[in-house]
Amino acid sequence: MAQGLIEVERKFVPGPGTEERLQELGGTLEHRVIFRDSYYDTPELSLMQADHWLRQREGSGWELKCPGAADVSGPHTEYVELTAEPAVVARLCEVLGAEILGAGHVAAVLGPLGLQEVASFVTKRSAWKLVLSGADEEEPSLRVDLDTADFGYAVGEVEALVHEEAEVPAALEKIHSLSSMLGVPAQESAPSKLIVYLQRFRPQDYQRLLKANSSGDKPPGTTDPDSSLG
Repeated sequence: MAQGLIEVERKFVPGPGTEERLQELGGTLEHRVIFRDSYYDTPELSLMQADHWLRQREGSGWELKCPGAADVSGPHTEYVELTAEPAVVARLCEVLGAEILGAGHVAAVLGPLGLQEVASFVTKRSAWKLVLSGADEEEPSLRVDLDTADFGYAVGEVEALVHEEAEVPAALEKIHSLSSMLGVPAQESAPSKLIVYLQRFRPQDYQRLLKANSSGDKPPGTTDPDSSLG
């Protein structure tokens, strides 16, 4: 699999004073943006059941989130992000047990792989970046995204992007530190927008995820609702 960045993230429930607190901590508002995300899967949700999440973001192209380290625990998640279409196609074929198809264009393999749109919604986002006091200036900043979906659900996310697994513990420490500064309870987690969308508008699919993973440790994005997907 082509190596992508490792995304370490924690979702939380934002409050009315979250942006003000970010400003107090020295955060910088990068932009406010509105975009549509469309998620694709098989009718049986084969990708989601394997903790893989295929998304097309309006204006940004395709992204496939793949599970990171197997021993991640607590109110955070770790994913490898693939955005190069040949790498996305190769991984999709691997997960779905298909031969490598086409020239590496995601749109061209949706039909052959039996993938269809399972969710689509618009998000209003305010995107912040922040370097914790005392941190090395060369260290990458943390990102905080505050989202409100067009079906009324609001969720925040503290995120760090790293290149290697060895960098994950330090990133987690920073994420938990900033979460604490924002007043997020230590074990608080919040479901992703996609999971809430399925729960509200495609309850049979939501129940399919729950049922398919009931014998496992934690269903992706369901009983561990903090997992997956901005």
